[in-house]
Amino acid sequence: MSKHGIEHEALIEQFSQASAKHGAALRKAVEDATLRALQGRELTLRSVRDALKATTQAASAGAAKSGLGQPDVEAMLTRAVEGMDAALVKAVEANRRALEQFVDQGAKLSQTHVKKALADIEKMEDVLFSSVNKATADAAQPVQAPWAMVLEAFKAKGSATGASATSALEQLASRAQAASREGRALAQGSVEAWLEHHTALARGVLIGLSAGLEAGVGAPAQATAARSRKR
Repeated sequence: MSKHGIEHEALIEQFSQASAKHGAALRKAVEDATLRALQGRELTLRSVRDALKATTQAASAGAAKSGLGQPDVEAMLTRAVEGMDAALVKAVEANRRALEQFVDQGAKLSQTHVKKALADIEKMEDVLFSSVNKATADAAQPVQAPWAMVLEAFKAKGSATGASATSALEQLASRAQAASREGRALAQGSVEAWLEHHTALARGVLIGLSAGLEAGVGAPAQATAARSRKR
């Protein structure tokens, strides 16, 4: 297993032995591998980039070893991007659920730490596209053209990650408005204290989502209080 949590050699082997008819299995393997990598660390943009880098490298190496023609390789890499896209949808949802707990307590979207967390959600699609673009540049020559075609197609139609991020931001804005109407407000100090742990909390939610559970995180106020008691 690589330092980023990807079972690199196993994924390479699966791609090298696959054919176009194995598309669904490849998609699921990539999604699972990416999720496992994301679950191994706090859910930050850096973690996302590292996981996608490891996954695209394995897909490139396996596709290059497959000996298939460009149309079949392109189909395989399309399934790879679909798998990464599906994993990032769960990552976006995990971040949304974690932030929602705090917004419901009265955190303002304009507060610095919250704005950064929201911006990270918005950047998820860009990270996916930039990772595929980097894979195109780094791949062996026979795989570069298929990667480029896959990237162009995904940019044209947009990713599920991008749609999920847009929806997440809209939902969080709506929750924040509701909290404001009800007069809920949380002090800046509490915001900063909780958001120090936001990426770890989001990782916990992701683990639950990946297991098919309706997982959530504890209320920020309770978490803050628990930390205060330990001091």
